[in-house]
Amino acid sequence: MKPDELRRYAEMIVRGCIAFRRGDTLLQMVNIGHRELAVAITEAAYRAGALAVDVAYEDNRVYAARIQHASKAALGHPAPWKAAQWRAFGEETVAIVQVMGEFELDVVADLSPERVAADSGGRNRYVARIRREARLRGTICAWPTDAWATRVFPGLDAAKAKRKLAQELLWFCRLGPDDPPGHKGWTQHLAALRRRAARLTKLDLKEVHVLDDGTDLRLRIAPFSMWRGGGEQDHWGRKIAMNVPTEECFISPDAAATEGTFRCSRPRSFGGRVIEGLAGEFRGGKLVRLKAKREADRDWLARYFAATPNADRLGEIALVDASSRIGQTGRIYYNGLLDENAAAHMAFGSGFAKTRTVPIGRKRYGVNRSKTHIDVMIGTDALNAFGVTQSGRRVALVADGAWQF
Repeated sequence: MKPDELRRYAEMIVRGCIAFRRGDTLLQMVNIGHRELAVAITEAAYRAGALAVDVAYEDNRVYAARIQHASKAALGHPAPWKAAQWRAFGEETVAIVQVMGEFELDVVADLSPERVAADSGGRNRYVARIRREARLRGTICAWPTDAWATRVFPGLDAAKAKRKLAQELLWFCRLGPDDPPGHKGWTQHLAALRRRAARLTKLDLKEVHVLDDGTDLRLRIAPFSMWRGGGEQDHWGRKIAMNVPTEECFISPDAAATEGTFRCSRPRSFGGRVIEGLAGEFRGGKLVRLKAKREADRDWLARYFAATPNADRLGEIALVDASSRIGQTGRIYYNGLLDENAAAHMAFGSGFAKTRTVPIGRKRYGVNRSKTHIDVMIGTDALNAFGVTQSGRRVALVADGAWQF
């Protein structure tokens, strides 16, 4: 990005996504390829009055060394200072920014799925509760790296590919040349998504039926359910946006009641692999059949699910229509953050307590609990999604790829 674009992007993340205030502390979780954005966010946070900004550089080679060589007891076991850091995430004045963008994924592609699953639960044990209580104030954003940009634009050299991807990221975040100044376009977009989610909630649906190419899914919606979209309000009343960019309205279905078949419309990059042609079937809420273009990818994912309790049930269904700027490019981004906001998707694994109106600690009404959350895209521009109200009335939500309200 050009210097003025980078500053604007960083300001939007700090002020428009994590509601940063004077006296706050910020932790960034990035890899080496994201250093330029990490510096810009640090500058933006200190301009906003930060007391401290820390950057944790994650390294796939170090991660691979742990998965390959650590004892069974060491997998998922955090260092004492790491556990203390995770507990601090629940404090009002602490915010987190996690940056996504492919970097040295080849070193993790052949790791054991069972050991990856065993290791992934460590952090979740500390973070899950504060997330359920809306005390986790953070966002996930993206930054172009050489490897990622050239995968998306294989006909361009790295510099031109990164510039092209950066321009598209800015457009997705309503920071393009034709968007309002500052990050006003971003906040207006979030408000529109919140209004749509509120409209969906008022329908008081008991079922959502999703139809697309190879997909015919019926998902039961539990009592006291609420659609979300356009960010949220945290425990202390700050408006935050967990994903940058975002186009979805989502809900956690009853994990015990999904029925039907699905076929993924886009590849999914996961565990260092690009998994293509993913398809399967649910019965009684549980995944009973799974296919992929490459048998090795199918087997890897099946082993990962088998090693992760409740990973074979759904934690989310999200509707995205053809108005998505990400989807309008027609490109595959090989990045879960972007691809899930290009098309309707569902997620294996953990659901969201925030999609229920009952207080935390009481019945969860079908929200799935798991140590993983894997979004896969099932929508195209031909998506049809219907809701069934408590009285049995069938309501069109999305028809031929377009929202009906």
